[in-house]
Amino acid sequence: MLATGAVGTMQNRSERDTFAEMYATRLARLWAVERGLVFGRLDHVEEGRLYIGKLGLTDDEQLRLLIDWRAPVAQPFYRATPTAPMGVTRRRHLQTKGRTVVGVDDDLLDLDSLTDDDRATLNGEAALLAALDEKRTGRMRDIVATIQSEQDRVIRSDLNGVLVVQGGPGTGKTVVALHRAAYLLYTHRERLERRGVLILGPNLTFLRYIEQVLPSLGETDVLLSTVGELYPGVTATARDRPEVAAIKGDARMAEVIAKAVRDRQRVPRKPIDLTVGRLTLTIDRNMLESARNKATRSRRPHNQARAVFVRSLLTALARQQARKIGKGLIDDEELADLREDLRTEPVVKAALNRLWPYLTPQRLLLGLYGSAERLGYAASALTPQERALLRREGGEWTESDVPLLDEAAELLGDIDEQVLRASALQAEEELAAARQSEESRREAELAYAREVLELTGLSDVMEAERLAERQRGEGPYLTTAERAAADRTWAYGHVIVDEAQELSPMAWRAVMRRCPTRSMTIVGDIAQTGSAAGARSWEEVLDPYVAGRWRQERLTVNYRTPVELMAVAARVLATIDPALQAPTSVRELGARPWAAPLSALPGLARAEAGEGGKVAVVVPDALLPGLGAEVAAAVPGAAVVSPGAGRAKGAEALDAPVAVMGVADAKGLEFDSVIVAEPDLIAAQSPRGPSDLYVALTRATQRLGVVHERPLSQALQGLPRRSPAPAGGL
Repeated sequence: MLATGAVGTMQNRSERDTFAEMYATRLARLWAVERGLVFGRLDHVEEGRLYIGKLGLTDDEQLRLLIDWRAPVAQPFYRATPTAPMGVTRRRHLQTKGRTVVGVDDDLLDLDSLTDDDRATLNGEAALLAALDEKRTGRMRDIVATIQSEQDRVIRSDLNGVLVVQGGPGTGKTVVALHRAAYLLYTHRERLERRGVLILGPNLTFLRYIEQVLPSLGETDVLLSTVGELYPGVTATARDRPEVAAIKGDARMAEVIAKAVRDRQRVPRKPIDLTVGRLTLTIDRNMLESARNKATRSRRPHNQARAVFVRSLLTALARQQARKIGKGLIDDEELADLREDLRTEPVVKAALNRLWPYLTPQRLLLGLYGSAERLGYAASALTPQERALLRREGGEWTESDVPLLDEAAELLGDIDEQVLRASALQAEEELAAARQSEESRREAELAYAREVLELTGLSDVMEAERLAERQRGEGPYLTTAERAAADRTWAYGHVIVDEAQELSPMAWRAVMRRCPTRSMTIVGDIAQTGSAAGARSWEEVLDPYVAGRWRQERLTVNYRTPVELMAVAARVLATIDPALQAPTSVRELGARPWAAPLSALPGLARAEAGEGGKVAVVVPDALLPGLGAEVAAAVPGAAVVSPGAGRAKGAEALDAPVAVMGVADAKGLEFDSVIVAEPDLIAAQSPRGPSDLYVALTRATQRLGVVHERPLSQALQGLPRRSPAPAGGL
């Protein structure tokens, strides 16, 4: 229906489009949640028997069949305990395959209240531990059936303000944040559907890893992005060297960008002579400073302030021209004619473009990187060594460049497309009139759209702006996420930042612009900060923006990493900061971590793949090409994730039996088995290398091994030796 375009009266189209969108959204949610639609039952003293699922459903008589897990009445499914049963006698977990129930687990909360028939149907294996022991699939799954009490508290926390979720490896920070997004969209649907929810992840592989969670919970219109994708039209996956990334992420770069813009507005010391016909007109310093001051006082971004600068300069030149041709005083109409004649002169246009050029963020940044002179002026606060690290000629954009492009875009503003397309003879007044006419037309359309929605009673279902856009028939229907992704200035209703400890101060500036209300969920672990420009504390990150107005929740239970593996990681954690405390693991498997020679890596990777599930080989960046090639030759279907891999390569790695990658691409992921190559080289490859090693050692859910040639640090000494497996077989 939506593909038919603008057909029929405005009222016909508004009604058709509104209902079509509503039903399409509902169908998409129903298809997305079919797997595991029903996962629990509450035997409640007062409410009776309630079935809990991913969506709420009723029958034709509006009788309740299924309770949405986010509804208040479903809270006891996650929070009830034997000491505080919340009116629940039994909590039942249902395990399904397709539409068939294949397992039932019961938690008894009030045994005395059960009938004899109920007692006869009791079943008992912990649903949580059963889920944890399942093999990984290469995609994160929802935990809606096994949310624990401390996680539920975070998920249902209030929408307003900044919530920091601090938790060590395996505590479920990411999946809790995703379920929080689903909960907030359910509870505050009207507010968040209109403005959207942005979820920022550390890399594109991670986004592929989590992309199925929200659709499986019935939420299909949330924007997933990395910092490298925040600037529309740029998808930056390349990474700078740590020392370069640290400089680009430094808060001092905000002033560097501001000075780079001012550098393009500087007044030359010598007068500029322009030959116009038989006359020579002179642009002197006083004229330039007056024009620049007027443009600066307008408080417009650079590209919009250019119109003020140009008009002031052309007016001064027009009066000078009038004096030279003997006209003396001239009226406003004559002044406008002379000004417009001057505007069309090639020599004048060239001078104006030199003195105050139109700039794109890309052009500004490349001009800055490529000129030692411009860096010397704009980056005077940096040391000569730091300026030298910024110098480059061309090249692809890196993740660290994107916040700088965003900063530049904020200062430059958009370039007026109408000005660029206008003919040389079109007067500025005509352009202003055309813009005013267009704005009036759009205001009238918007007013009509609001009236239609009020009359049809659909104002709570659809935005007037979207209806007006449909009536104009200007292009295809776009979801909220699609419209937000294309608009750099979009203000989101809520922003979730995962692996937030990795963001630089400049990246935080870009993120905060996208959420003026400061309704945010910040998820991370300071102990896992690997970026040289990353956070040292949450106070350091948030106090510049919301000092005293943010709250913190801690997740302390490790559901991923078994006790035996976490004991090794905890020794590495102590080398980062003895005061840091590792999360408490809930499982003990009896499989101790092992060590083996580096030369045995191909055979060991093949052997681990033979155990089933997903295997990751985490290697130092410098050894990735060589070790990746060795493993790929030994294990059919193995994938090597190069730094800055795109979404397609990330999906290939997640689906492969064995993936070879650096620590930066392993962040946030989990695997059944992990082999860490040359751990001490990982710890030494960057200023925060020990944190990277801690991350690498905590990705496994079942088995962990270390292969090395270099001597192991004290934290890793004493691991039992594993016999090398043949490279050609198991």
